[in-house]
Amino acid sequence: MKALLAELVTLISSGCMSEEAIDTVAEEAAQAHADPAAFLAANPDVNYDESFPIPLWQWVVAGSLPETVLFQADTGAELLEQIMASFGPAVEFHIKPKQLARTEPEVAINRIQTQLAALSKDKGGYALLDFCARIDFDFQAVLVYGQDLPRVLELCAQAGIHAVPTLQGLREGAAG
Repeated sequence: MKALLAELVTLISSGCMSEEAIDTVAEEAAQAHADPAAFLAANPDVNYDESFPIPLWQWVVAGSLPETVLFQADTGAELLEQIMASFGPAVEFHIKPKQLARTEPEVAINRIQTQLAALSKDKGGYALLDFCARIDFDFQAVLVYGQDLPRVLELCAQAGIHAVPTLQGLREGAAG
C-alpha cells in the first residue's frame, strides 16, 4: 500500500511536495490502513471521526496534502482563487474568480478546466480531479497532468479512493 500511495501522491502533487514529504504521507497512511486503532493511539492529535465518509487512511492522505495540492471550496470562484494562488503570479490566467461568481457550478468548472488544459501543454495540460469523498466542501480536487490522469485514476481505483474528473462528476451528478 505504501508504494501505491507514494506513486499516487507523487503524481497528484505535480512537483509541489518533496520526496520526503511524499514518503511521510505514504508511510503514515499505510500505517493507518494496516491498523487504524494503533495509528490513532500513536497519533492522538489526528482529528478523525468514525462518522466521516472515508476511512482513516484516506483521511490521513487528504489531510496531509498542502493547500497547493488539495483544493477545497464551496464555489467555482473560490476554487479558481485557490488554484491561481498555487501557481503564483508568474502564471497568467485568462479567467478571473469574479467572472465565475454568478455561474452554475458546471459552467464554472468547465471554464476552469479549459484554462487548466492550456497550461503545461508539454504534459497534456492539467485535469481537475475530484479526490476522496468530500466532507465539508462542495469541491475537493487536485490537479493532475493530463498525461498522468489515466495512471492516477488507475491508482485511485486500486486503492479504493474516489476519483473522477471534476467536470465529468458534475455532469454525471446532474444526470443521475
